Order: sequence, then C-alpha cells, then structure tokens
Amino acid sequence: MASNLTNVSAARSEANPYRVFIAGGCYAGLAVAVNLLEKCDTIESPIPVEITIVDERDGFYHVIGSPLALASASYAEKAWVYYKNIPILQRPDVRFVHGTVSKVDPETKTATIIEQPNQEERTEAYDFFVAATGLRRVWPVVPQSAKRVDYLEEARRHINAVANSTAPVLIVGGGAVGIEMAAELKEVQPNVKVTLAHSRSKLLSAEPLPDNVKDCALDLTREAGVEVLLNHRLKSQTPVKNEDGTEVFEVEFENGHKMTASLVVMAISRSVPTTTYLPEELLNEDRYVNIKPSLQIASDKIRDAASHFAVGDLINWSGIKRCGGAMHQGKYTGFNIHQLMLKDIQGKEPVFNEIAEVPPMIGLAVGKNALSYGNEGMKHGKQVMEWFFEEDLGFKIVWDHLNLGGTKA
Repeated sequence: MASNLTNVSAARSEANPYRVFIAGGCYAGLAVAVNLLEKCDTIESPIPVEITIVDERDGFYHVIGSPLALASASYAEKAWVYYKNIPILQRPDVRFVHGTVSKVDPETKTATIIEQPNQEERTEAYDFFVAATGLRRVWPVVPQSAKRVDYLEEARRHINAVANSTAPVLIVGGGAVGIEMAAELKEVQPNVKVTLAHSRSKLLSAEPLPDNVKDCALDLTREAGVEVLLNHRLKSQTPVKNEDGTEVFEVEFENGHKMTASLVVMAISRSVPTTTYLPEELLNEDRYVNIKPSLQIASDKIRDAASHFAVGDLINWSGIKRCGGAMHQGKYTGFNIHQLMLKDIQGKEPVFNEIAEVPPMIGLAVGKNALSYGNEGMKHGKQVMEWFFEEDLGFKIVWDHLNLGGTKA
C-alpha cells in the first residue's frame, strides 16, 4: 500500500514540521520523543518536527517504583515529576497535553483528545502516530490519580494506614507486584508485620520462569522479614471492630485458615491494554496491538499503516512486560520514524531497526536484595539490587538512560 507521506512531502520548515502524535508519556512514549529529537536535531541535516505527547497524568510517573512510593512519603515525592520539570523536553517543538485520547482515525490521520481539566474535546492531525499508553493497572498496583497533588494524598493515606496498623498488613497476590510491595513495606516500616498470601504453591506462578527463580523469590521475601502463606486463596474479608474500637478485617482463606489484618491490599494484577481508542481491526482478541518487528502496526486494512506505531506494554509481542523493553522499543521507534522522514525528504529507502522475540526475563527488587533472570541465568543479592535498581527502585537509572535531565544540544 502506498505511503500517505507523499501527500505531505512539501519542503519542511518550522512552519511546516512533521507532526508526531504520541499517546502516552511514560517509559516508551518518552523514549520515542527523546530519541526522535536526537535524530532530527543533527547539525548536518536537521528535520523540523512538532511532537505532541498526551497523557492522563500531569507528569511522568515511575511505575516500577510504586511499591516504594506507597511505603515512603519522601520517595512518593520523587516518583512523580511534572512534565514541565523534565528539562530535555522543555522546547518549543514539544507539547504536553494533560488528557486522554478517545479516538484515532488512521484514515484521516487525526486523533481526538479529551483535555483536562474541563473535559474539552478537540481533534489533532498528525503525520506519525505512536500508541504508548500501556496497560490499565488497578490500585494499588499503581495510584489512580491523574494529578500529582492528588497522588501524593493517595499515597499519604495508604502510608498512614500501614503505619497505624495494630494487626498484620496482608498483601494478597504473590506476583512481582505483591512481592515487591510486601518487601518495601517491611523495609520502610520494619515494626509492621507484613504477610503475603498467594493462592498457588509457588510465587510468580503466572510467569514463564523456572522453579529455581520462583524458589529464590520466596527465600528473598522471607529473608526480608515477610511472612509468606502459599496455597492460600482469599475467601473473604470482613471489617470488624477490635477491642479498642479500631477497624480491622477478619480474613478467611479457602483452606480454612483465618487471620486478623489491619489492612488488606489486593496486589492481584488485572491489567488490560488501554487500546479502546484504536480501531478494532488493529487488535488481537486480548486487545493488544498487532505489530511488525519494526514496531509499525501490522494491518493491511488501514491506509498508511506504515506511519502508525505501537510500543510498550500494549503490544502483542513475546516476553514479560518490562520497563527496559519499553524504552528499547521507544528508541527503535524514534529511529524508524526518522528513517521514514528521510525517505520522504531524500527518497532514501528506510532501513528499520527491528525488535527480536523476547525470552522470559525479570528483575525483581525484594527489600535490600534483588533477583534477576535472563539469558545468563539467575543472579541474586545486594549487588544485583545495585545493578538493576540502585537505591531508588530504578528511578535514576531510567532518568539517566532517557537523558531526561539533559538539555537540547
């Protein structure tokens, strides 16, 4: 199918830039913007662009830091950065919009935005579109607030509830989120008793990982001071008043075990792709976006599919969903969009970067230790924590990798 870019190949200038629309301003979306700008800013052959980034939050939120953000008030402050405070993207050709994308029409190459705070609807035209809105994750996997000020209050209430607990805090769900949340709560508030309950016989049971990795995760979780209950499927939780009038929960599991908990935190992930704004024919049965290895949308049913990309957690691709993978895909997408611009301007046939199939791999922070598994096998310990997460659950690693604190050259 012929590219629609030939229709907009007039001489590019500041008044007629390539319009790049990025839905989603987290790891993948920001990686697209930063890497595309780096390519377009070259002194030898600069290319004028106008990048619009739309996100339902008013800032970049470090999602993998959620377990610590919901345990430490000082870290919560750090984990959400207003978009206006990201130096590398403070430039006239980048615009952030606080809102949601309600519809994308690939035929007319327009996107409909519902903008905050007044729910105003408007439509924007684009030359290139990138879907990078990720998965819809429930509380407390991630905070549900769209504004930083509300998020800090949300985190504060949760932290205070834990600090004031008189009975154990029960975390339900032994996946990566539950493990990290339980361990961080115990690390930050060591006087609080934390119990992690999982319905299966091994932690990380939903992940395609070998048993030795799952067993190591269990050992590290217990080493962090967390009580772990395996084969414990939650049956009920009933709020009651204890002797001093404080509300607690009488918890019962399917196996008959009962306990009292001050707080019950559901860390069972019910994440779904945020792809409701895309045409149905671009999605698989689970509503993930079908892509080519070039990260272009794989479809012969829409006009100019070549200028539509999808990156991050919402793509139909192999591998465990990871921050590192999202940033890698964003980098490749920035490069590939630049290749299409060069084709339009110079007639050069594009040479795309393509992603490969991704084998199972994971990095898991468990208190003072971390576990990693990948092509080189399994590693664990304090050194692994330093390599993969440093001292802030990877915030600085991500910030530096994307050069978010940099300035335009």
